[in-house]
Amino acid sequence: MNREARYYTVVDKERVQCSLCPHNCTIRNSKSGQCGVRVNENGKLMTTIYGELTALAIDPIEKKPLYHFYPGSDILSIGTRGCNFKCPYCQNWHISQDMSVRTTFYPAEDIIESASRKNSIGIAYTYSEPMIWFEYVYDCSRVAREKGLKNVYVTNGFINQEPLLELLEYADAMNIDLKSFQEDTYKRIQKGGLSDVLQTIQTAHERCHVEITTLIVTGINDSIDEMRSIIDWISSLDKNIPWHISRYYPSYKYDAPATDVDFMLEVYDESIKKLNYVFCGNISGSYGRSDTICPSCQTVVISRSGYFTSINNLANGKCGSCGHDLRIVQ
Repeated sequence: MNREARYYTVVDKERVQCSLCPHNCTIRNSKSGQCGVRVNENGKLMTTIYGELTALAIDPIEKKPLYHFYPGSDILSIGTRGCNFKCPYCQNWHISQDMSVRTTFYPAEDIIESASRKNSIGIAYTYSEPMIWFEYVYDCSRVAREKGLKNVYVTNGFINQEPLLELLEYADAMNIDLKSFQEDTYKRIQKGGLSDVLQTIQTAHERCHVEITTLIVTGINDSIDEMRSIIDWISSLDKNIPWHISRYYPSYKYDAPATDVDFMLEVYDESIKKLNYVFCGNISGSYGRSDTICPSCQTVVISRSGYFTSINNLANGKCGSCGHDLRIVQ
């Protein structure tokens, strides 16, 4: 469904400029921005994906992944097509990069009703990039908040500050990708910018629950020095932010071998020296590195196997053994 987009200005009779994300695309008539879904139609910027869903499912919250936000709960997850990044190894490329993927229109009210009916804690905007779906995500988020439902954004973090702050009025949690710690990598590979993503993480961390995911990709960011830079940066912001290190598998246009598991375990061992909560993902069994362990008394507070979660010793976000505040949202 087409609807006039927000966050743009008219440049002249032929061009408009989108200001939703840091690409700040100048778009000629009948053309789209880099996301592929915001189109100049005769001097108006239109979103072509308002209410258009490629996917709708009930997922465990751990799949987002969010490990310290209502652990063990389910959440209604929705996604659309398109992305403002162009990662050649995209793990969801069939909906984020394929503009011909089929969509189905759902009014925001239907999504909210479905979440309530299915005993979901809220809505997760996920699968592709929710920030380019701004108008619909904002409308859904506002109604969800009115109905007492939670809003979760799973995002690459590449959005300008003004629209981000508007969305954060309704955000309860975010999982933000930190794909690299090299500006050059972001420019060459993702076609984005590192500094903008870091600013999003900082801004969001001040206003809602935040967890960070880094997909470790063979030949792109699988350097221990780069991983140490990420560890140091997260630690300087807040050592209690959960960090998910995830295994890449060949996908889309990139066929390098899957991430070396031994390297991931090396990164894990390095990270727990400075970060309180680190989790390995996309590894069968996660080698025991997917549990939440109290940093004060080393009690296993939450154990995980795949998406099965067992809450063992947790009370109001605190360790049931020593009372340490784990900052887990329940």
